[in-house]
Amino acid sequence: MKKNKGNRYSGIGGQAVLEGVMMKNKDKYAVAVRKPNGEIDVEVDVYRGVMQGSILKKIPFIRGIFNFLDSMMLGMKTLNHSVSFYEDEEAKETAADKVMGKLFKEKAENVMLGMVTVFSIVIAVAIFMVLPYYVTSLFEEYIRNTSVMAIIEGGIRILIFVGYIIAITMMKDIRRLYQYHGAEHKCINCIEKGRPLTVHNAMRSSRLHKRCGTSFMFFVVFVSIIVFFFIRVEQPLFRVLLRIALIPVIAGISYEIIRLAGRSNNIFVRILSAPGMWLQRLTTKEPDREMIQVAIASVEAVFDWKAYLHETFGYEIDDSWLVDEPADDEEDGEEEEGSEYMDEPEKEDGSEGMDGPGEEI
Repeated sequence: MKKNKGNRYSGIGGQAVLEGVMMKNKDKYAVAVRKPNGEIDVEVDVYRGVMQGSILKKIPFIRGIFNFLDSMMLGMKTLNHSVSFYEDEEAKETAADKVMGKLFKEKAENVMLGMVTVFSIVIAVAIFMVLPYYVTSLFEEYIRNTSVMAIIEGGIRILIFVGYIIAITMMKDIRRLYQYHGAEHKCINCIEKGRPLTVHNAMRSSRLHKRCGTSFMFFVVFVSIIVFFFIRVEQPLFRVLLRIALIPVIAGISYEIIRLAGRSNNIFVRILSAPGMWLQRLTTKEPDREMIQVAIASVEAVFDWKAYLHETFGYEIDDSWLVDEPADDEEDGEEEEGSEYMDEPEKEDGSEGMDGPGEEI
């Protein structure tokens, strides 16, 4: 029987939220959250996004800028939704909430999300773009070669980025968020490998995905090093302004790279994706079965994976394929990303059948 390599592109992506997973398919998204009482709450809505319907969102290298903003705003909106299930019931409305409500009325939430998004971007720019330049400038007295300085700045930027990820990973409260991040990836990989979306099949799938937001951020750092190496100015103030001005260009290029990575599996793409996949070992953790259940609920609310498997892999799912194996069968661990798969799931009778991430992410 024919074997296939790599994942087939499904078009779905998402992110982890507090005790849950958000999945997005085109304009439709779902947030599934495990409530304190153990039930799974699923909210489905439509996100129109920035510049909805504009031709700019279809132009390569420009569309990535708007998609990045959309990802941040939707991510914060869904994160706030998940937090609402765990807020103190006695929490009172703050003065800021009252002021925003009076000024913007029903648009208050969207305005607040926009402000938080802008603030987050400013902080990220300061830490990952401006700070490396100022640290590098301390060596100007000793190093006169501008090319060497550009390389040093790039190295410092990578160290800050990796150090930030490691520091976040060490926080105890972040671990469960990263487990849900792993659950999100496992469900997408399960589908894109051609397997029925069951807890057992998802648990066997990889927790790494080439379209992950972690990989996108790595590409942003990597592309910025190359861009700043070739585009230079002499005045220190203009150097800082240049780094800020080129951020949309860098985001646009990075988006096209990760978009290509999600649709291709050639050796060049796999090499290019390798560092980001390595970093995902820090930003994703192995989920438990209950977390997978939450992720599956989110997927099924916005994506007909049975129709996808039929259209993409050529087979229909019957109920016998949806019976989960015992948890002990998952002890072999997850498969590696990029491993071979086949076009039909293993049969329940044990016979050798075919073993088939938000775009994100």
